[in-house]
Amino acid sequence: MDDLEKAILISFDESGAIDSVLKSQAVAYSQQIKETASICSICIERLRVCNIVQVQFWCLQTLHEVLRVRYSSMSHEEKSFVRNSVFSMACFEGIDDKNNSVRVLEGPPYIKNKLAQVLVTLIYFEYPLIWPSVFVDYLPHLSKSAAVIDMFCRVLNALDDELISLDYPRSAEEMAAASRVKDAMRQQCVAQIVRAWYDIVSMYRNSDPDLCSGVLDSMRRYISWVDIGLIVNDAFIPLLFELILVDGLPDQLRGAAVGCVLAVVSKRMDPKPKIRLLQSLQINRVFGLVAKDSDSELVSKVAALLTGYATEVLDCSKRLNSEDDVGVPMELLNEVLPSVFYVMQNCEIDTTFSTVQFLSGYVATMKSLSPLREQQLLHVGQILEVIHSQIRYDPIYRDNLDKLDKIGIEEEGRMVEFRKDLFVLLRSVGRVAPDVTQVFIRNSLDSAVASSADRNVEEVEAALSLFYAYGESISDEARRTGSGHLRELVPLLLSTRFPCHSSRLVALVYLDTITRYIKFVQEHTECVPMVLAAFLDERGIRHPNVNVSRRASYLFMRAVRLLKAKLVPFVETILQDTIAQFTTIECTSKELSASEDGSHIFEAIGLLIGMEDVPLEKQTEYLSALLTPLCQQVEASLLNAKIQNSEESPAKIATIQQIIMAINALSKGFSERLVTGSRPAIGLMFKQTLDVLLQILVVFPKVEPLRCKVTSFIHRMVDTLGTSVFPYLPKTLEQLLAESEPKKMVAFLVLLNQLICKFNTALHDILEELYPKIASRIFNIIPRNGFPSGPGSNTEEIRELQELQQTLYTFLHVITTHDLSSVFLSPKSRGYLDPMMQMLLYAACNHKDMVVRKVPGFQSFVIETFATNCCLYSVLDKSFEFRDAHTGNDMEALKLFYRASCPRTPASSGNQNFVHQRVLALCVYNIPVVIPWISRCIFPEAVSLT
Repeated sequence: MDDLEKAILISFDESGAIDSVLKSQAVAYSQQIKETASICSICIERLRVCNIVQVQFWCLQTLHEVLRVRYSSMSHEEKSFVRNSVFSMACFEGIDDKNNSVRVLEGPPYIKNKLAQVLVTLIYFEYPLIWPSVFVDYLPHLSKSAAVIDMFCRVLNALDDELISLDYPRSAEEMAAASRVKDAMRQQCVAQIVRAWYDIVSMYRNSDPDLCSGVLDSMRRYISWVDIGLIVNDAFIPLLFELILVDGLPDQLRGAAVGCVLAVVSKRMDPKPKIRLLQSLQINRVFGLVAKDSDSELVSKVAALLTGYATEVLDCSKRLNSEDDVGVPMELLNEVLPSVFYVMQNCEIDTTFSTVQFLSGYVATMKSLSPLREQQLLHVGQILEVIHSQIRYDPIYRDNLDKLDKIGIEEEGRMVEFRKDLFVLLRSVGRVAPDVTQVFIRNSLDSAVASSADRNVEEVEAALSLFYAYGESISDEARRTGSGHLRELVPLLLSTRFPCHSSRLVALVYLDTITRYIKFVQEHTECVPMVLAAFLDERGIRHPNVNVSRRASYLFMRAVRLLKAKLVPFVETILQDTIAQFTTIECTSKELSASEDGSHIFEAIGLLIGMEDVPLEKQTEYLSALLTPLCQQVEASLLNAKIQNSEESPAKIATIQQIIMAINALSKGFSERLVTGSRPAIGLMFKQTLDVLLQILVVFPKVEPLRCKVTSFIHRMVDTLGTSVFPYLPKTLEQLLAESEPKKMVAFLVLLNQLICKFNTALHDILEELYPKIASRIFNIIPRNGFPSGPGSNTEEIRELQELQQTLYTFLHVITTHDLSSVFLSPKSRGYLDPMMQMLLYAACNHKDMVVRKVPGFQSFVIETFATNCCLYSVLDKSFEFRDAHTGNDMEALKLFYRASCPRTPASSGNQNFVHQRVLALCVYNIPVVIPWISRCIFPEAVSLT
């Protein structure tokens, strides 16, 4: 080996045994050689004498790169030398007719593919103007050996991949080149190539089926743009079908022949000649093949052929206008559809998806037909059968899906995606043939109940899923009234107890389906007891699977919202079934992530017993039966923590957390008017509960989940108890303010905003005490002059501070817009006014978020409202005295503030377009203090005002 060959071998080495420095030197040396003017000669010489495949690949790759980059600058002699050399290699000839020349075609497939790529690059630049005979010259060499035929196929495939195929994005230049090549080939050599394909397949079909498969695969690529008469004739079509139908041939060869027939079927043509072509194929000859081994590659290809054939027939029928023209396509369609249905039920998923698209198109053609013909009704039933079979889970995943382990999660996710198109098809069928669809669902449910134990789970789940998905195809009115067979189907669903109801999948889809048709129950009150039983027994909230139980709680809450008035007679029964189960809450650490779901049953119960239709004594009894045991659990945990002087375990904390959520959800059913007006005894019970839960902040001040849940409950009680909550606020707010971390301060300010919006000036005294403490803490942790920017500035800590800043702006705005701005002027707070205004004005001019800065309509407000009232009407007041020094100073301040508020140029950002609305509100509600301050702040040179 010479130095270049050694360098190439080192460059390609992936063993890790080569020193990295040496490898870098080898790569650099190889690249240096690649830049030399004689590189083409160097590569071809190496290809002639070297049998090392790495060297051969490097030489061919280099030739390919040089041709693509330097072709236009190459000399005529160099181009001719490369052309002749590459063509000789592709034809299995020595480059210089020496017997010792290395034959590249004897190399591995990737070497031959790279040689084909080089030859196609020459064709791109030179065919047909410079090198018009490339294909014609190649054909005589095909008789040499199978290796040359194989190479010719690789060249055709590379030409398709690199230039012709529309499966890849092409530039305008490439599109023009592709048209040039195809036009020249059509005129010059396509007929000869097709004849060569026929001769090769006829000759080698028995002796070398792999070679024939390669020829047919190449041929398939070209059928879309060659003259179809060269393929569809009395010679080639019989040969293709003979290859397909002979059992003794390998599946690969038979599948390649199927691919060619599919290419013929898919050929773009006008509808009438296309129908004649499809009719002439006599496609029914291959129907029997799909009944064989459904996992074989041949059956998969035949399935694709039948789907493609049916799709093309359907497309032609849509493009034909007259009734007479449509007759033949419909006959062909009716002939192929049974096999298509069989294909969809038994063949691979990829084929099934294309089949679903075809069936959706077929169903769409029925929309204009009313009523459907007998044949079409039969097809609708077959389509429903196909859908039902396809959406069934494989029983081998039953345990995985029930436990929902990793395999179960993956399979459930896969099936959810797979079912989407099938359910779209189902809904289309349901709209076209609702009666047929409902009868099919009824029969599926009956069949599922009667199915054997080893198939029961999957059969029932599929039948219920059909019923659930079908609900999307019918209107709310139809679901409400129970049109058609729904009047029988919904009661059947509610009354049926499936043997496999313990299965997670079955239980979940059963509950979802009931919920989808709950409006039917609203109109048919005789079904109410059945609905309650389904939600409250082992099919629902008592199901052994906790995920099913919690889902049942959520769906029951939704049902209660809709049926609330009709459930009053059943409140006692419902509570008897639920109180004992849900008032003793015990969490394990495994349940923490899903703890939120457990509160929905309490919201449902609250909606029921919170109605004024429930008598006061019963309402009190029910509420006490719920609140008392829950509060006792909390009190016991608090007492235990005090005695042991330590925090509870994570499981105990989670239990308290869930109890708070339960009581919170329960209270949603009670209105402020009821608990503070007509039935204050109910309000007293919630106040006693609030007393208990507020102790959590004292005993567990550092436990963030409990702090959040208690804060949420306080929010709830503000809306529920109204002013009755006032006695609890000072101590509670002081307790919450004990923590000054940004996230906790955000939650605290949000609570204060709710209180201010709810109670307005009634909160003045509380706010006057709290504001100095809030301001002191916030001004100590929020930067006065904005946040850092650049790398490393987007930290969690910075984001929390930014959120606190935004919440503070809202807090200040809420104060000023609820007549509480005098808080800023109180003796304890006055010292924070200047830093507050400094921070607000800085943010108004410099905040990164333009939404924070921009205030639409500020200029019009200043001119129409502020200037009019403060600069005009105030001057007309009798108390205004121009000769008074204080008046003059105020006039100057007003003038300066007005100037500051209006832009000097349209592009000015100034203090007009981007002044934050919080600043505006503060200015308006604090005129006596703000005007002198703004004049000093914006125009320091202005006269000093005190």
